[in-house]
Order: sequence, then C-alpha cells, then structure tokens
Amino acid sequence: MESHGIYDVAIAGGGFSGLSAAVALARSRRSVVVVDGGEPRNAPAAGAHNVLGREGVPPLELLAEGRREAQGYGARLEHGQAVSASLGEGGFELGLADGRTIRARRLLLATGLVDELPEVPGVRELWGRSVLHCPYCHGWEVRGRRIGVLATDARAVHQALLFRQLSEDVTVFLHEADLDDAARAQLAALGIRLVEGRVAGLTSEGGGLRAVALADGREVAADAVVVAPRFVARTALYEQLGGTPAQHPLGVHIPADAMGKTDVPGVWAAGNSSDLAAMVSGASAAASLNADLLMGAAAPPASPLAARLGTGAGS
Repeated sequence: MESHGIYDVAIAGGGFSGLSAAVALARSRRSVVVVDGGEPRNAPAAGAHNVLGREGVPPLELLAEGRREAQGYGARLEHGQAVSASLGEGGFELGLADGRTIRARRLLLATGLVDELPEVPGVRELWGRSVLHCPYCHGWEVRGRRIGVLATDARAVHQALLFRQLSEDVTVFLHEADLDDAARAQLAALGIRLVEGRVAGLTSEGGGLRAVALADGREVAADAVVVAPRFVARTALYEQLGGTPAQHPLGVHIPADAMGKTDVPGVWAAGNSSDLAAMVSGASAAASLNADLLMGAAAPPASPLAARLGTGAGS
C-alpha cells in the first residue's frame, strides 16, 4: 500500500483502459493513482457499443461508473493534466499542469490518441454524429441509410466494403484517392458507387448531415459520411522518459509487448496509446471474422475450400 507519498502505480489517463487497470490493481491491494484531464476521445458519441451488458451506454456515464468502481477499491483519482514525466530517486515523477507532482514506482500510460481528421469543412463539426470511421462502433445506427465514404487513401476501399454490409446505398467519393483497377472491381462487385471529383465540404441541416458538396458545384445527398482519421497516440510522456514512438499504418503509437510492457523500464502502455485499433474484448476477433467474410464476397473464390466458405454481402 501507499507509503511516504509514493504510489505503487501511477496511471496517466482515466479512460476505459486506465480505469480498468486501476480496478485490477486496486483489487490486488496496490496503491494506485489515476491522473486524468477529463477530455475523453469518445465524448461526442451518444453511446458506447459492443459493451457487454451496457450496450449503448453514454460514454460519460460509463466513465463515471468506472471512476466510482476504482474509488470503491481504494484507487485515488486526480483531476489534472500530466505534462511531464521523469525518473527520480525511488521511482517516477509525474508533473501536473497545476504544479503538483505525483510519485510512483511504476507508470502506466493510458493517454489514448488524437484523431487527425481530413481538412474538409464540416467534418470536424459533425464528427461523432454524422461523420464516422468505425462500422463496429456506430455502423448499426446508420444501417440502411445513405452512406458516403470520403476517400483520402486506400483505406476507403476497406471501409466501403464494411459499411456495404450495413446498407445497400454506399457511395465512395474519390476526393484525394487514386484507386487502382482491382480496388474499383471490388467495389463494383458489391454495387458500391464511385463519384469522381474533389469534395468541397459537408452541408448540414438541423444538426445533422444533409449532403456532400463537390468542388464543381454538385451535391450528393447523404445521411452519414465515413472518414479515415490518422490516429496519433499521445506520446509526450513516453518520449520524455526516453522512449521512441513507432510509426504504424494507421498513425503513431507507443510500442509495447502483448502485456503492455514498453522498452522503457518500469513503464507500461494500455489502450489506444499502444494499440491504435484496440476494441472492447471479443470485438477485435469479431471484426477480423467479418472482414474475412466480406473479402470473400468481394472477390471470386480461389479454391474449392474458399468456395465452400464464401458468403454474399448482407444489407
């Protein structure tokens, strides 16, 4: 337990991953402090999905319950922004923006990531409501509706295929992307339309998306638009401790092993800071299965076994 103001573990970040770790450590009678600035990534979303037993729960409500659970086991919560990290005598020192210092023997970075959105007018304003990126997080809510995919890179093809599973009305706006013949054939196989030309912005009405406006003056009605953000983990504390962030196909993250241990002795990472695509337990395997099924539908079978396992796209 805590002694002389030194915690066993300091957790930077009080989101789902940080609070889950705090509960597990506190239940093992470790002294734990969680430092959080109160700016959760999923705050714009109306509900958190794929949360077993709490499907659709408002994210802020779920976080409030998580804080109560952590405190119930003796974890300490500190509101504030951790701005510095160093290794001092006897452990780590976290410096907060208000001048406070927290000391701990071990450090867990659960600081999450920042979504770098395409610089298209209307995207940021509608982010988390009519502008989405993950079919597993919010796809069900737009099922059967008019879905546009803003193509800024090759990821748009995969996104379009995933959202085609949820709606027959999917349109890819090529915008900045240059798709090869194979990608175009995959989209055509599932009846996904392509719109050439640069997107000038998104137009809204009544707080929701109305249409995708093109630079040439055309407008295409849409109920939701899918984008591909660049996911950039908050790595400042890790770098101050001597760590080197790693490039990832989706952005930048803190490299860690399967258990969250980083290359910096005494420092662990959890959640989206180390795994940019981290999802609720079980959802990652489900996403992989779904992707395997949809790729079978978008291409001809290559073998008798593939033919036996093939499937068509749902709607």
